[in-house]
Amino acid sequence: MIRKRQFVTLLSATALALTLGSAPAQAAPEGHGLDPRPSTAKLARELRALEWLSLGEVDVTSLGKSNQGRPVWGARVGHGKVRVQYVTQQHGDEPLGTPAALEFLRKVGVGHSPWQRWLRSKVTVDIVVRANPDGHEHDWRYNYDPEAFPEYGEHGKGYDLNRYHNPSLAPELNPATESGLVQRRYAAFQPEIMVDYHMQGRYVDAGGKEITASVLWPTNAGVKKADVDFAKQIAVVAQQSINGHGGNVSQYPGGDYEGIARNAYGLRGSGSVLIELSAMDSREQAQIQDALASMLAIAQKAADGSLRGVDPAKADAIPPRGPEIPALAGARAAEPALD
Repeated sequence: MIRKRQFVTLLSATALALTLGSAPAQAAPEGHGLDPRPSTAKLARELRALEWLSLGEVDVTSLGKSNQGRPVWGARVGHGKVRVQYVTQQHGDEPLGTPAALEFLRKVGVGHSPWQRWLRSKVTVDIVVRANPDGHEHDWRYNYDPEAFPEYGEHGKGYDLNRYHNPSLAPELNPATESGLVQRRYAAFQPEIMVDYHMQGRYVDAGGKEITASVLWPTNAGVKKADVDFAKQIAVVAQQSINGHGGNVSQYPGGDYEGIARNAYGLRGSGSVLIELSAMDSREQAQIQDALASMLAIAQKAADGSLRGVDPAKADAIPPRGPEIPALAGARAAEPALD
């Protein structure tokens, strides 16, 4: 764990009083430029800075090491009863959830506005910030294990981390090292809500408008209906927040394999959702802000209790993802549906 100074909280009485009232107004996501692909070293500096600037409200921990010895970071903010977990960058070449997570930690953890104190009193948000640092450095989907012959992955590169979250697979036996770290963090935290941030190619909807993001809930038949419905409520909040920020959200055509995080953590009882940001170079900063808007909206609605009042049937009305845009989609879009 990163060393922290001990700080005296001067406003605890005010924060406690705020928990008894309605939610204070939340600031809108800002539009300033963020580094879409911070290096491993820069990510560590950013997290340390957030911990220091937040006076310890942001708690940063190394969850362990990747196969090439890079830290996999966990960051936690808040001390409320409702537990929310976000995971970014399981696939190394899908980076935009990571700067959104850093900005989320800054907006929620750094400062003592009424809204910040209220939110931190209601929820605890845990983030695995860049689950796949080796894949990030190599700019590929997989972790780094070139000698392996993975069932899901590529020999000469490594494992697809998002196929190794099976509830029956013990972390210490997980061949995908970094997936095992995520499993351990999840088991220790036991979140009600789990959201996994990825990226996809470029697609249009039925009307020809480009899709900026896609969402999906668990589709494995073993997930309890109540947990699927809760995940659908989360997906609706994500859709509404991104669309309200200028995006265009579709359903994602994902699979039902139990090793996919979206399914695995649904099987373990969480409201588990996938969010795929489209790889749009000309809209990259807006994509980061859309991811941030979804993180803030999910945490806010979990905090004020309105999340459980969302109609899960609205998720089924989210339009399907349409055809790819061949000239713009890039290599990722040529793949079949891959969370």
